[in-house]
Amino acid sequence: MKTFKTTNIRNITLLGHSGCGKTTFGECMLFEGGMIKRRGTVEDQNTVSDYSDLEKQRGNSITSTLLCTQWKGDKINIIDTPGFNDFVGEVIAALRVADTGVMLLNTQNGVEVGSEIIWEYTEKFKTPMIFVANQLDHEKADFDKTVEQAKNRFGGNVTVVQYPLNQGDGFDTIVDVLKMTMYKFPAEGGKPEKIPIPESEMGRAAKLHNDLVESIAENDESLMEIYFDSGSLTEEEMTKGLKISMVKHDIFPLFCCSSAKNMGSGRVMGFLHDIAPSAKDVPAVERKSGKTLECSSEGPAVAFIYKTISEPHLGDMSFFKVYSGKISVGDELVNSVTGNTERFSQLYVMNGKTRDSVESFSAGDIGATVKLKSTHTNNTLHPKGQPYNIAPIEFPNSRFRVAVKTDNKNDYEKLSMALHQIKEEDPTIIINQSQELKQTIVQGQGELHLNMLKKKLENVFKVKVAFEEPKIPYRETITKSASSSYRHKKQSGGSGQFGEVHMLVEPYTEGMAPPPNLNVRKVEEIDLDWGGKLVFNNCIVGGSIDNKYMPAIIKGIMEKMTNGPLTGSYVRDIRVSVYDGKMHPVDSNEMAFKLAGQHAFKEAFGNCGPQILEPIYLVSVLVSPESMGDVMSDLQNRRGIIEGMDADGHYQKITAKVPLSEMHSFSSTLRSLTQGRANFNMEYLEYSNIPYELQSKLINQNAKEVVES
Repeated sequence: MKTFKTTNIRNITLLGHSGCGKTTFGECMLFEGGMIKRRGTVEDQNTVSDYSDLEKQRGNSITSTLLCTQWKGDKINIIDTPGFNDFVGEVIAALRVADTGVMLLNTQNGVEVGSEIIWEYTEKFKTPMIFVANQLDHEKADFDKTVEQAKNRFGGNVTVVQYPLNQGDGFDTIVDVLKMTMYKFPAEGGKPEKIPIPESEMGRAAKLHNDLVESIAENDESLMEIYFDSGSLTEEEMTKGLKISMVKHDIFPLFCCSSAKNMGSGRVMGFLHDIAPSAKDVPAVERKSGKTLECSSEGPAVAFIYKTISEPHLGDMSFFKVYSGKISVGDELVNSVTGNTERFSQLYVMNGKTRDSVESFSAGDIGATVKLKSTHTNNTLHPKGQPYNIAPIEFPNSRFRVAVKTDNKNDYEKLSMALHQIKEEDPTIIINQSQELKQTIVQGQGELHLNMLKKKLENVFKVKVAFEEPKIPYRETITKSASSSYRHKKQSGGSGQFGEVHMLVEPYTEGMAPPPNLNVRKVEEIDLDWGGKLVFNNCIVGGSIDNKYMPAIIKGIMEKMTNGPLTGSYVRDIRVSVYDGKMHPVDSNEMAFKLAGQHAFKEAFGNCGPQILEPIYLVSVLVSPESMGDVMSDLQNRRGIIEGMDADGHYQKITAKVPLSEMHSFSSTLRSLTQGRANFNMEYLEYSNIPYELQSKLINQNAKEVVES
């Protein structure tokens, strides 16, 4: 394939709820562009896009796939995306590098939840959008209802460009109100016959044409003047106005299609060629510095890695967009994050798993390469001495977590390597080898997301794993002060061990007054890795304990704080004041004072009103108004405290503080309560006191586990 100019490149991403026909529509585009000789089907498991075994088994996309076709001298890069919100990271990455979004709507079902959720991201990116009313050949197709719902959910800027003349079983005719012509398709689909709009349809077609002209004119002052003067716009003026309005995110043209019968895809491709913005027409990409970078082939060579996958026998394959300049085989660029130089030994145009070698890519194009040594998703590559750093893709916080384990101890290293590889391919997966919980915690976007990870571990990496509910990272602290003393004395022939420590243990708060009746000689503030502080006051007067033993006492306290007396959890926010003690000129040593400090702290801790703290998360739920009451009740049953309720577009936004221990099944429950018409995010907020009855339960449970171990 030749190298295309920036103005001849169209980058689109196919969006929509699962089952709306994105993958089938992509097949039509490849077929119409001559890239494939025969259209595959999802049912026959032979589509170019859904090529992985897991996708074939499920019958839907779980990763984004890069495709490529040509139309009238243009190159159209197509990114087919999953429809389930669990795989939203793939959608966000695709939207980041696409210049136009094509949202397919299943006219059997109208606007579905997956499309609504994806729309929020298109609004954030201000992606120029096209709608395609698909599956018009189905007996339950309802075009008018779908358009009405689209206008209600996505705004009045959804503008009809086409409507079906005979939707349902006999669908084969589309009226185009932009070109004011009618397309009649042969039974096998493909290229239609252009025929005049019949007199019986001219009234409806003329009204929709006028609505389209008015929408275009409203978004451009010069065109508005022309429209007022002449009462209409020429096709050239409409083309110009549509492009401007799409780039401004002001008009969303809506087309008709049956991707299963290959009826209508060619007209959409023609629109992409004639009107949709090229890579050069969209706003300049933002750099991390806050500046922007124009998409020009005359600029420095800058590429941004938006996706990474692992290919058997090839290693990591990096997918990139050229944001500036030109990249050719043999070029060497610098990674803005690592500073390492990477060489493009091979460049590929991708069609699913098929790779075609090319010599170069110009600004605006999307391609792939292999064997970049230390380059990952979200990295920018630039010429030496010309540093550029494209602003990274911001992926959503994880919403579902599990502990993963394998019964075969010999598989642990294999599991670790597999999880690392999966994380490399999917930045929305978070892996934490928790020493605190003694578990491998995997976090993702939902239950389906992590179930697919499990299947991949077992089917691709051949590691048999089990999921279990993860432990909660509780914390321990105290609510009042207490003093204690401990003498460690051991004699076993020769030099013994002796150390005695007296201490005051208090709950620590920022800005608290010095301990009463004690002379503080030195203060050490230790910021704990797990949050909170240990403040250590040396209040020894008269040399009853030598200063050289103070670090040993702190070490003993810290060891006990990493394994709290109540549940074995980390201890935080403590102030310890050592004010007296004894030592022996021969038998005292660091070990003796470490043990004395540890036991004195443990004894005092038990008398200080010990309290278990639990992590609290701020949970934000976007939910349709009719499901709001059910969701609020569920959050309250999870010990959630409702913080607020606000309108957010067509949704209600519920904000609540909820303990992490109560959130494990929330993703599945929310989907059940709302029929999937909801979305949520959660982020860590604070640690808070756990209720007394739960504290007793946790302490008893920990005591039982200690005895059993």
